[in-house]
Amino acid sequence: MSRVNPVLARALRTTPLLRLNVAHRGRVRRLGLKLEDHGPTGSVKDRSAVGLLRSLHDERPLVPGTVVVESTSGNLGLSLARLLPALGCDFLAVVDLKTPHSTRRSLTDSGARVIVVDRPDGLGGYLLSRLSRVGELCADNPGYRWPDQYGNWAAPAFHRRTTGPELTEQAGPELGAVYVPVSTGGTLAGISAHLREHRPDVTAIAVDVRGSLAVSGSAGRRLVPGIGASRPSVFLKTPHSYDRAVHVDDIEAIAVCRIISEDIGLALGGSSGCAVRAMLTDQEAAGTDDRLAVCLAADGGAKYRDTLYSDNWANEQGVAKEITSAVEQLRSEGLFFDRKHQEH
Repeated sequence: MSRVNPVLARALRTTPLLRLNVAHRGRVRRLGLKLEDHGPTGSVKDRSAVGLLRSLHDERPLVPGTVVVESTSGNLGLSLARLLPALGCDFLAVVDLKTPHSTRRSLTDSGARVIVVDRPDGLGGYLLSRLSRVGELCADNPGYRWPDQYGNWAAPAFHRRTTGPELTEQAGPELGAVYVPVSTGGTLAGISAHLREHRPDVTAIAVDVRGSLAVSGSAGRRLVPGIGASRPSVFLKTPHSYDRAVHVDDIEAIAVCRIISEDIGLALGGSSGCAVRAMLTDQEAAGTDDRLAVCLAADGGAKYRDTLYSDNWANEQGVAKEITSAVEQLRSEGLFFDRKHQEH
């Protein structure tokens, strides 16, 4: 009897919602952070991985010895590297130079074979180059299995059934808006589908970074991993897949991450900083009510200590002064985070 479904059924756990008060520009807003770093490998991709592997197994059983190959900026790779050995399968992770060294080490330590793509795709990232390499590997090895996180609707469907209900139950009737960072777009598509069916009063906002094509925009350099893409999201092309989009500056997102860490001792990943920055901008521009705004914090900051939180890295990237100026500007606007409530 296959052990795939029992393994996947035990693979996830509920992640907490942390409630904060956020002071900015003379107002205090209520913010909820859905802390996905409390998952097994520390990101929302733990959920996506389960949905994708179930889909692969339903299509054709994942038998011991199967080789699974996937393009990943890091987080989905870590999730697959955790699950596949338990199924007796091997994992080949195609990453790029922006993938943190700590993530690459974790992948290798988990038994994955790691291929690093070093050729930019000309659109501000490496996604298209990674996908090209995956295509070559699958063409040369017909037995390889590719979950395809960028086009497999199993991931949004899984978020619709799990992440969306969990988030809305934790937030309760006071929930007014949900901000979700976009890369593949699968998480937002799933959460938004749940909201349309069960909480049509809640607004779903796509959060993208400038320089990304995931949600319109134009291609350019991007500093923050785990958000944005070199092509539009397949999952967000359908009507009503989200209510509106906010593009944020990645320097400001890094500044927000550093401010949150300073104020409440919580290190978030860069995409989470993007979501919070988007919330601040959007709530002010839209003149929204005082209901709870929830940001999906897709991962934590531990793996980014040597990058987003490092002054040495900022100097190497030539953005140290910009980050410092962004922090000073946000502080001058009164930005402050206060941990008033317990996680639950």
